[in-house]
Amino acid sequence: MLKSSEERRTAVFSLSHVALVLVAAVATAGVMGLWRNIMERKAESRQRVFEVVQIDEQTVDPAEWGKNFPRQYDSYRRTVDTERTRHGGSEAFQKLDDDPLWRVLFKGYAFGVDYREERGHAYMLQDQDETLRVTQFKQPGACLHCHASVLPLYRHVGALAGVDTGDAAGQVMKGFEVVCGMPYAEARNLTDAKGTKLVQHPVTCLDCHEPKTMRLRVTRPALLEGLDVLVRADAPLPHLPSVARWRQGSRARAYDVNVEASHQEMRALVCAQCHVEYYFKGDGKRVTYPWHNGLKVEEAEAYYDAVGHADWVHADSGADVLKAQHPEFELWSQGIHARSGVSCADCHMPYVREGAVKVSSHHVRSPLLDPARSCQTCHRLPEKELVARVEAIQDRTRALMLRAEEATVGLIAALAEAGKRADAPQEAITRARALHRQAQWRLDFVAAENSMGFHAPQESARILGEAIDLAHRGRIALMK
Repeated sequence: MLKSSEERRTAVFSLSHVALVLVAAVATAGVMGLWRNIMERKAESRQRVFEVVQIDEQTVDPAEWGKNFPRQYDSYRRTVDTERTRHGGSEAFQKLDDDPLWRVLFKGYAFGVDYREERGHAYMLQDQDETLRVTQFKQPGACLHCHASVLPLYRHVGALAGVDTGDAAGQVMKGFEVVCGMPYAEARNLTDAKGTKLVQHPVTCLDCHEPKTMRLRVTRPALLEGLDVLVRADAPLPHLPSVARWRQGSRARAYDVNVEASHQEMRALVCAQCHVEYYFKGDGKRVTYPWHNGLKVEEAEAYYDAVGHADWVHADSGADVLKAQHPEFELWSQGIHARSGVSCADCHMPYVREGAVKVSSHHVRSPLLDPARSCQTCHRLPEKELVARVEAIQDRTRALMLRAEEATVGLIAALAEAGKRADAPQEAITRARALHRQAQWRLDFVAAENSMGFHAPQESARILGEAIDLAHRGRIALMK
């Protein structure tokens, strides 16, 4: 029998009610599941450290730290990777074969024998042990300042020199002073009372982190001394707000980077411990950063001129030449990223998320190998566009650098020819040699810096333009 319309309406209403109850139940279950997931993720994010082992100032082996910090250690181990971009990478090819002009530019110096592409942090000690600049030339223990985890070495040597164990900072400073002046092989093979070698690892967790709190810190004595002279030089340092605050104060206290600097500043300064220009000062070979006038290329040059420093006398030109090391911090300081508060770690050690945990990747490498994390967090552009912009800057820098190389090599050849002539005016040769020193210093400042101009494109172009001009002026001086 057919149901009345009233009965049909009642049945439909009942079904709708049941469906509504079911939907509400499913939604409630979904919300509860989401809530539970959020709570679990929050708990996971808070439980970042499980102290499997105790870490202290004597724990150098990064594998021990890795037991407490497996995520960071896993990425740290990946610095063995040999990845390459268009203008850089981690392959130890011979630059002197790739660009033979550097054999001429470094003639008479150790770099004219062996000048390899740098590799990742995992290789920094091994590469230093194997380079011909160490095996065939006399090198000091000062090289270990940046190529190894040296805090235990410095403390041990400092203690042997009589510094009390209660003065850990004093031990490190004294050990630094003594080790710098040692022959490289002697410092490299020092052992403790148990016969264990004190230098076994490249850069490790201990070099940048305080063991108890994991707080970033500066441990390298040369940077502590370099920052002291830099902040007192009153050079413009817009990328270091803590220095500006210190300068505005009474200056009654010394600038202590480990106290004054913010966490974001430290994410650049821990890299500045080694990625800087330096020289070995005096007979003690003390690692010294030439920041007494500021961080610019001409300011470092002025310091070297004032103290009468030269790395070697060029075999062909007779000029007292300077060798730039790897002034990443100095050039980055002149660029837009530094002035915008972007640190080295933001690009080279970007944050990665594993579950609810956000950690800084310790797979230190070129941002171009991971532009999504390194670049797109700030620049809302497609990856291809970002990479193309970077490579355009680097291509142009490379082209300008080659022109600076050719101009400087031309000046070297002209000086070599003038030196053979008995009637060559000495005043002109002296002037041309001074210009060779200035031109090659600027050329090498950009060439030795490992961003191919990207850290500060306009500054790099300015420096290379000056190098070309100075080299041509040197040849004109000889013509006159």
